[in-house]
Formats: sequence, C-alpha cells, structure tokens
Amino acid sequence: MFSVKTPKPTFKCYLPPVQTDVRKAIEPPIKKLEPTLLPGEIVVNEVNFVRKCISAESTQDDLWGRLICTNFKVSFIPQDAPVKQKTPLSHRLLGEHDIPLTCLEQVVTVNDTKGKKKVLGLNKKLKFNPTELILYCKDLRIIRFCFDEAGPESAKKVCLAIAHYSHPADLLLLFGFEYQGRQYHESKGERVRGANPQGRSQTPIFDRSSDWDREIKRTSASEWRVCAINTDYTISSSLPEYIVVPVSLADQDLKQHAIYFMDNRIPLWCWSHPNGSALVRMASVCDPLQQKKIEQKIAAGITKSHPHRGEPIKLELDKNLPNIQDIQAAFIKIRQICVIDPFEESEERWLSSIENSRWLEHVRIVLKLSADVVFHLDGNNASVILQEEEDRDLNCVVSSLVQLMLDPHYRSRIGFQSLVQKEWVMAGHRFLDRCDHLNKSDKEESPVFMLFLDCVWQMMNQYPAAFEFSETYLTVLSDSMWIPLFSTFLFNSSKQRAQYLMDFAKSKAIPQGEDHVVYFPPIWNWSQQFSIKDLTLFNNPMYVGKGAACVQNGEVKTFKRTKKSYSSTLRATAGSLRNGVKNTEDALVPRRGSLVSELRPDFSPAKDESPSDRFFRDFFARPADQQGLLIPLFMPSHMALWKLFFLRWVSEACIPRGGPITAYHKLSQLVDEIDMLHNQLRQYKGPTPSSTPLPSPSEAPSDQRRMYFKASSAHDPSTLPDFLTSTFPFSPRGNLCRRSLHGTPISKFLNGAKIWLSTETLNDTV
Repeated sequence: MFSVKTPKPTFKCYLPPVQTDVRKAIEPPIKKLEPTLLPGEIVVNEVNFVRKCISAESTQDDLWGRLICTNFKVSFIPQDAPVKQKTPLSHRLLGEHDIPLTCLEQVVTVNDTKGKKKVLGLNKKLKFNPTELILYCKDLRIIRFCFDEAGPESAKKVCLAIAHYSHPADLLLLFGFEYQGRQYHESKGERVRGANPQGRSQTPIFDRSSDWDREIKRTSASEWRVCAINTDYTISSSLPEYIVVPVSLADQDLKQHAIYFMDNRIPLWCWSHPNGSALVRMASVCDPLQQKKIEQKIAAGITKSHPHRGEPIKLELDKNLPNIQDIQAAFIKIRQICVIDPFEESEERWLSSIENSRWLEHVRIVLKLSADVVFHLDGNNASVILQEEEDRDLNCVVSSLVQLMLDPHYRSRIGFQSLVQKEWVMAGHRFLDRCDHLNKSDKEESPVFMLFLDCVWQMMNQYPAAFEFSETYLTVLSDSMWIPLFSTFLFNSSKQRAQYLMDFAKSKAIPQGEDHVVYFPPIWNWSQQFSIKDLTLFNNPMYVGKGAACVQNGEVKTFKRTKKSYSSTLRATAGSLRNGVKNTEDALVPRRGSLVSELRPDFSPAKDESPSDRFFRDFFARPADQQGLLIPLFMPSHMALWKLFFLRWVSEACIPRGGPITAYHKLSQLVDEIDMLHNQLRQYKGPTPSSTPLPSPSEAPSDQRRMYFKASSAHDPSTLPDFLTSTFPFSPRGNLCRRSLHGTPISKFLNGAKIWLSTETLNDTV
C-alpha cells in the first residue's frame, strides 16, 4: 500500500485570521423596517433614523424608526418592537402610527438652528433643511417628528412628498379608487362562488326607488309618492335620482316649478308624523318676482297631503342659524383652546374661553330650533317646510335632528346610518368641499357634519338609554370622514358620485351595470375596518330597545307613557340615572335664565304662556319615553363639552382608570351577564335544574356576545383593566404633549366642573 504525501500550499496568506464572535453568530439578523401596505399602495418617499416625539418635556419615551410617505398615508415604523400592551380599537386598514393623507390639515416644517418655520402646500419649495416635521390633523391629532440623525436631504424630500400627496389635483387621485379597484378584482372569485364580501349592508342607501317606498310605508305617508323625474340627473345635479313628493303634485308641474329653485332643487319630503304632518326641506326661490307664487303652489301640494288640510309652516334657517363661516370659525377656536394652546397661558379663563368660542352656543341654537320644529309637527299638528338657500347644509342638520327626536327608529344604529345616508349623502351635502379632501379652498371648508354629531352627542348625554350606539361609534364615524377608502364622505352629490364611479369603473375594467356599492362600498360595512370584538364598542349597554322591559317595585314594566298624573317635581337633567335620563344634583335648583326657572314650580299654566311653552312644560313634567318623543334641554347650562372627541389626544386630560368608561365597563359586564342568563334559560329544557346541565359563562361563544367587556366569574372578581383611561378606546400616546395642569380649571373641569360660568364667578366656582 502506497502513502501519498499532501503537497505544501504554494500560496501563503499574510492576513490575520478572522475572529468569529460567537454571540453575533447566534443573534438573528436585524429585521428591516417594512411598512404594511394595502393593495395598490406604494411607497413614494422615506427617511430613516427619525425620532417620533412622545413627550414635549423629555425624549426618554420617544420612538426611533422609519418615516414613510405612501400614496395613501404617512406611516411611522418604530425600530424597536413596541411593548406588548392592550390595543384598544385596532384598525384593520391603518396602523397605530398611520395617518391618512386626507386627514392632514397642515404640514409644517421647522429648522431650529435657523429659527425658520414653513407651512408646506402643493408645489411649494423648501429652501432649508428641516430639523422637525409637525403634522396637524383634521381629527385633532398633532404629530411631531425630529430629524436629529436623519440625512438632511432625505428629510427634506419626505416632507415635500407628504405635502405634495396630501394635496391631490383631482379626486380620482385619492387612494380609495386604486384600492377599491384592486379589491374588486381580487374578490371576483369569491363572488363567483356565491359569496359577496362587499355586498349591500343592512343600511339602505336610498339610491333605489324601493328604499324610498319602504320608508314611505314605514312612516305611513300615504299621501306621498316616489318621483323619478330626476333620473340621470336631468332636473338637478345635486338631488338624488329618486325623491318623494306629494301625490297631488304631477311630474309636469314639478318640472315647471324646478327652474325657479336654486340648482333646480324642488322640495324634498323627509319624514311623516303619525298624525299626518310632514317634514319637508327646500332651497330658496331664485326669482323674487316668482317667489310668492311658486311657494304657494308648493304649500298647496303639502296642504293636500295633510289629513286635516292644515297649512304648512315655513322656517327660514338662514335667518335663524349660524352660517358655515361662523361654524368654521367657532370650531377653529375650540380646537385651538382644547388641543393647541398651552394651558398655562389661558388657565384662568379656560372655561370662559370654551364659552367664548361660541361652538357650544351654535350647538345649543341648532338644538333649540330643532325642538321648535318638533313642537309644530307633534304639538301643533302642522307640516313644516325647512328652507335654506341651497338646502345642502343647515337643512341637513335640522331635518336629521328633528327625526332623531321624533322617531326612535333613527336612534338605532342601522336607523341612524340610514338617516345620514338619506338626509346628508343623498340630499347632496358637499362632503368633498366641507371636508376639503383636496385641500383646495378654506372658504368652502366647514365642519357642518361635526356640528350635527355634537348635537347628537348632547342628546345621548341627556338620554343615555335612548340610543343603541355609543359615543365611541359617533367618534369613529367622525374619523371616517378622513379615510378615503369608502364612498360615503367623498363626494358633493349623487351625480358627482355617479360620474366619478363610472369613469373609475371604465379605467379598472369593471363590467358596465355593476352595482357601485359592490365596487366602491359605503362606510357602513364596519367589519372592513374593525374586528367583531372591537365592533362591540359601538353598542350602548344602557339602550332600552323597542319593547324592552324594566323591573320596578318587583313588577316587570315596559317603557311606555301613561296618562296618570305625575309629581310636580321637575325632571332632573344630569348626574344619576332615572328612567334612562341623566339627572344632576342641582336639577331642582332653577338656573338663572334657564327654561326651568321660567316655568312655574307647580307646572300650572302661566297667564302669558305660549302654546310652545306649554308643550315643552308638559313634556319635561313627565318621565321620558325612551322609545317615544325625546326633546333635549337646550339652555346654555345644559350644554356640555364632548370630552371624548375634543380631549382624547391630550395626554394631560387622560385619566388612568377614570372617566365615563368606568361606568361603561361595569354596565357592559352586567349586560353580558344578563345575556348569558337568557341564553342559559333558553337552553334549559328539563323540569328541574339538575336534569339539564347549564353551560358555564366561560362556555358562551365570545363572537356572539354584544358587549366588549365580558362578565366576570365568581372566581375572578371584576376589576378595572389597567389599560382603561378616560380617552378609551383612543390613546393620546404620541400626540404633542403640554405641561402639567394640576390645580387649573381644566383639571377641575375634567372632574365634573361646569363649563357655562360667567367670568365674574369663575374663580369662586372652580
């Protein structure tokens, strides 16, 4: 056997041997910070090593990461994995650090070293390298990023990209069109198999005559009919194709009358009272010479639709309510006070500043006028015509509030959504202009819909058991205006919607004749945005539905008005709950200048009492029927600040394990326990409890339970979760913070102090 020697290497390496770090070898590679993108979403610019400010006083809690601008949103991706914590209301289409571009109000760049600041807009140049970026959002958030370690040119480019893409030149450039086009084709296979993930929801859209027919039948409006003279928008560009008009008015007459109204908007039927009176809205007559003649003809048609041939009452809202500029100015002021201004600069006058913004005064005036309309319809048995110059702003607010007060159907969630769809979306409210989605004109921007939602919240605050939905639902609905993925809040009119969606369908090869609700759905299918679990936060545990019963003195009774005589004690207005109505400690003490102080203590009629005063006196003298007429108290002292909306992003206003959410938590657990008991009773079939074992509470399917907070077991006593705060389910973390406010009026206000106080008594009271 031969042995072969291994030849010596001819090449000698003079480099030192590589030292291998065992620790590095076993460490996982650094994960690249990648954004979560929706179908059709692309990254247009980005910058690394960005610091997101969490606190204004310290950088200890600030987050480092990557700032990205896409064609849909501004997204920040933290470098370190966030601490695992309970995430309230997790959005399926937006991350915790995402801001839709349509939600941006202002893009402000700052250079600390040069002392420069600039508001960026479309095609604006930036001559300095920014050290900070501040984003002012339409949902009242203020987000601040610092570029301490970021490349100056990259920081500059991402700021310009955000400014550019938040000012789209055309509506079709909004990301919703690209997204829904991709969604339509990706879900085509599911539709072929019989499933329709984006089909019509339970909420009627009112784009078909059948929706209006059902509403006429529901309200027993037998003297009104569906009219199709505006098919293909041949009469008016801002009216829907189907409208409801008096039976006595022929189509030919309506066509002749239309030319005299603003934008040819002939009067629209809104709702009919069981007594036969109707609520109608209409625009102004353009020709002063023809005004009286045309209005008389319209009034005659409405009179014939009344069972007693009663003449309608016309209310001109332009003369009685603030205009859109006043509403916008008041909202800017209250936003400045609640979110932007440092508390230390205005702490002595904070409450009076809220009052002087006139936002709550506008809310009060709208509620009062709506209550007056209710008196005419319900107490005076008269039809009412709401007239506004264009019939597209204040008429939407008042007509909706009147129906909300009179019809319990609209106080359910599906009913409320149908109300918004009918009186706002289909009636032609200018959502595109009023929300300023294209950031083109501040003159047209005005939070009219936000004013309406605040009015609804005031009613919910006074009658917390009368509404199926919660204030979380209202707040999420307001936020939905800034998410351009759904059709509800994108357009100025039905015609504009139809035109854009037709062009969109052609560009995306969507078959002609396809239902637009399928390829560009409305907002009402909430499961596209939230999980089933999170959607339970929309439910009000105190809601007294139709036919709901309560136990009183050991007997089960339903919530119905009776004709018995009531106590002469005034019904209270805030604080504890009685018959589902909030009551205050000082409810029996008449406030100066309030409605209560004007009424006699024994409710006996005053000599000079008007019919409307008597109507309101009689209503407030008896317990409220949760499924009947509801009239809010509308004096200044009855108005409250909607804290969850206006203060949810203010860290200092966040009360850990405090605020109204604590009561919501307990009530939800109680309702959940009652629901489980009902289920157990339905499942029980044996003659004795021992014959059929009852399921334990833990065995109840969680996806079928109505409440977010589940009932606690005997072994696990109920305690408030650590993640509960007064801003739940929203978190102010990451919003610009301000200095401490302990001992200031704002802190005392958060603990229950009144808002409407005169400046003379401010220091003594708070």
